[in-house]
Amino acid sequence: MAIAPSTLCAHAGCNAKAVAHGRCQRHQAKASPPIAMPAKPRYKDNRPSAHKRGYDGRWRKARLAYLDDNPLCVMCQANGLLVPATVVDHIIPHRGNQHRFWDMDNWQALCKSCHDHKTNTIDRKLTTALLPVAHRDGGVAK
Repeated sequence: MAIAPSTLCAHAGCNAKAVAHGRCQRHQAKASPPIAMPAKPRYKDNRPSAHKRGYDGRWRKARLAYLDDNPLCVMCQANGLLVPATVVDHIIPHRGNQHRFWDMDNWQALCKSCHDHKTNTIDRKLTTALLPVAHRDGGVAK
């Protein structure tokens, strides 16, 4: 069985053999304890859960039926590619509007890559364009 080579102390300028946690006996006491970092939030916003936003069992059934009827990504097709769709996208973001949420004319089949690109570019620009000017800088519309 091979023996792992010994490592040197992590303290700057020390060439002694490390015994534990990357430090020699002399520098063990001087080593600062590891600092626990808080978990990074998944989302920057405080939006409600997917279920509360309408993505429930009814949506899952409708989504699967739509993808059965529209199996290819429409954006990839426009570029001459045949890529399976995995996401049903709202062309105009519904922002909680149930009529727009369930309007199938507002749906399109996309692959995850195209959906992520659209969400991060087009939807953000559209949302900003739809906001009244006073709301964009935090003011109140009159």
